[in-house]
Amino acid sequence: MSKRNAVVAALLMVLGLLVARPAEAAAVRIMPLGDSITGSPGCWRALLWNKLQSGGFTNIDMVGTLPAQGCGVPYDGDNEGHGGYLVTNVADQNQLPAWLSATHPDIVMMHFGTNDVWSNKPTDTILAAYGKLVDQMRASNPNMKILVAQIIPMNPSTCPECAQRAVALNNAIPGWAASKTTAASPIVVVDQWTGFSTSTDTYDGVHPNDSGNQKMADKWYPALSALLGGAQPSPSPSQSPSPSPSPTRSPSPSPSPSPSPSSGPSGCTATYKITNQWGGGFQGEVTVKNTGTAPISGWTATWTFTGGQQVTQAWGGKATQSGANVTVKNESWNGSLGAGASTTFGFIASWNASNSAPTPACAAA
Repeated sequence: MSKRNAVVAALLMVLGLLVARPAEAAAVRIMPLGDSITGSPGCWRALLWNKLQSGGFTNIDMVGTLPAQGCGVPYDGDNEGHGGYLVTNVADQNQLPAWLSATHPDIVMMHFGTNDVWSNKPTDTILAAYGKLVDQMRASNPNMKILVAQIIPMNPSTCPECAQRAVALNNAIPGWAASKTTAASPIVVVDQWTGFSTSTDTYDGVHPNDSGNQKMADKWYPALSALLGGAQPSPSPSQSPSPSPSPTRSPSPSPSPSPSPSSGPSGCTATYKITNQWGGGFQGEVTVKNTGTAPISGWTATWTFTGGQQVTQAWGGKATQSGANVTVKNESWNGSLGAGASTTFGFIASWNASNSAPTPACAAA
């Protein structure tokens, strides 16, 4: 073989190897969408990004037309958190399609509506805006996966009515999501309200401080990681303060089927709810309450599924499943409950033919 032919043969071999090399999977593009709680600077996004990296979710790309604003740690900070914006204005002015076309997200995680509540926009008007944004997301990507937050509590000094208005909005979100979700484009509700205190987790009654940012990141993580295809362990509460029992005006979404409470023999009850459901999956929560007259130092909730459901993710409790039997034990930070106190843990699970609600039992330590 001549020298020239040998060089040509070598080049062809290299070219063949390059062509045969499998293409790397494209990064999943995630858009954080909202107002100043998301974007100014929205340091829960930095905590969430690093939590995802530590959990093995490295092939992701946070997207948005706004850059990171600095949170003291390296992270992918692109976002659509527009300070002062109302979701109703964004919908009315058709601002979202341009953001979508510039970034092409696969997943949108939306915490939006705080300024609408502050401006006394009716709940139905806010939900109509949510619906229009979802339609625009699906026009951009028919398989868009959507996380919608029940917003964190708000109690600004200039708006004493805002606290209850936020409760009204949060109460309505699960029913809206259930009516709008589809198999191709599920809407998952993320409860950012429960366990969040305006007195300890915000610096002004509205915007999260360091502990609030940590709580928000810990709430987003399990829902987002489930959409990314991972069954990760329950999120550990890092350095945030122990979540306190839900405030008095806790939103109580109207799930279907009805909650099924069960009294345990050791002074606690467990109440099971389905908060959202889509084709092949659902999100649920269980509230554990100390019904005794003395404090308890720990609790265990158990139930048996009858429709082949499988828990894939849990937070606020350590979940294990053997066959149809599910056992959830408290985390280190929510096991101690005073008389009459309660705590809530959540989970995501799969289902097939049926999804009837089990009746859980509770045992206290």
